[in-house]
Amino acid sequence: METSAKKSYKIMGLSVPVFAIISVVVLVGTYLKVLPEGMIGAIALMLVLGAVFSEIGNHLPIVKSYLGGGPIVIIFGSAALATYNIIPKEATDIMSTFMKDGGFLDFYIAALITGSILGMNRKLLINAAIRYLPAILGGVVVALALVGIGGALMGFGAKEAILYIGIPIMGGGMGAGAVPLSKIFGSTLAKDPAEMLSIMVPAVALGNALAIVAAGLLDRLGKSKKSLSGNGELMIIKENAVVEEETKSAIDYKLMGIGLFVSLTFFVFGSILGNLIPSVHSYAWMIISVAVVKALGIMPAKYEEGAFQWYQFIMTNLTGVLLVGIGVAYTNLQQVLDALTLQYVILVGLTVLGAILGAGFVGKLVGFFPIEASITAGLCMANMGGTGDVAVLSAANRMKLMPFAQISSRIGGAFILILASGLLGLFL
Repeated sequence: METSAKKSYKIMGLSVPVFAIISVVVLVGTYLKVLPEGMIGAIALMLVLGAVFSEIGNHLPIVKSYLGGGPIVIIFGSAALATYNIIPKEATDIMSTFMKDGGFLDFYIAALITGSILGMNRKLLINAAIRYLPAILGGVVVALALVGIGGALMGFGAKEAILYIGIPIMGGGMGAGAVPLSKIFGSTLAKDPAEMLSIMVPAVALGNALAIVAAGLLDRLGKSKKSLSGNGELMIIKENAVVEEETKSAIDYKLMGIGLFVSLTFFVFGSILGNLIPSVHSYAWMIISVAVVKALGIMPAKYEEGAFQWYQFIMTNLTGVLLVGIGVAYTNLQQVLDALTLQYVILVGLTVLGAILGAGFVGKLVGFFPIEASITAGLCMANMGGTGDVAVLSAANRMKLMPFAQISSRIGGAFILILASGLLGLFL
């Protein structure tokens, strides 16, 4: 039995011997400094590094349970390789150029935002806006208020605590949150996005860890204070519960191509609006335009399906590439280490606590059980997106609430990007 398990073990869908052969070829090319420039060399090396670090992170006991698993190890492992020159500088330059000048980051974000929103159930999106989004808003407001007050009292600065700790934690993880936020901040503040991301990454990682721990504690609280918990039911009145219908369509390569075209078009449209109204970032305009199109139901369903399939392809195959790029091109390890002070940890804790209290209180007002509202509309905003949703709901024994967690990660994370653009304009 053990032997067959070893034989069937896969890395990126490949058997271990095949993956090892591929990795050797790529790494030999890297260290001989003959790695092709451009996307070919960059993607090949980043796929290998992402897969290896993901395997490590997903099997380290404490890391996989409380610190985000593979994604965190990919980011910091890749950053270490670049910082300490473990891989040749030529290879680091190829990957950095691909991420920044090559536009891969924008390419990934376009697929992520367009596909995730268009792939949602339309009725769920509309109904969620009526009842669920106020709970998310409550968590965000209290989280930012608490971290702002804490930052002011501790000498960190209220504005700095809100922008560099509170907003990134509540922003929907790395790919959909910290990374686009760093670009929004960088372009607005005329600073290097890499510097912004180095400040945000530890906040997101630590916030994710605290959110998972808090989910387990809320589960225990719900068992002792039964009036606060629906035992996995979000709505107090079940008849009004919103349930997302799972629809699975066969993979259609032509549709995926349409999805690619749609995602790029929305990105260009967001850039046009961002140029006309520069006070709001182009990412925010893209999100707004996609959400409006989805809510109005004006796009043919097959095109929405194409965008969703393209998003799934990108997420499944190239998320590791993105995370390696974040580590190599956008993460300064020294700045990360400098940020991890007791003061910083306390401010992260205040953000997570605020998300719990705000979402739970407003959730109760709109007809939710406080425990479930705190977990879905609060902690699933404060964690690391999709992987964080799974970890938080697992810790709370509430996996059936995944559709609502996904609203937090998709729509809630998009809302934070829009909010960040507004706050930057207000604070400047």
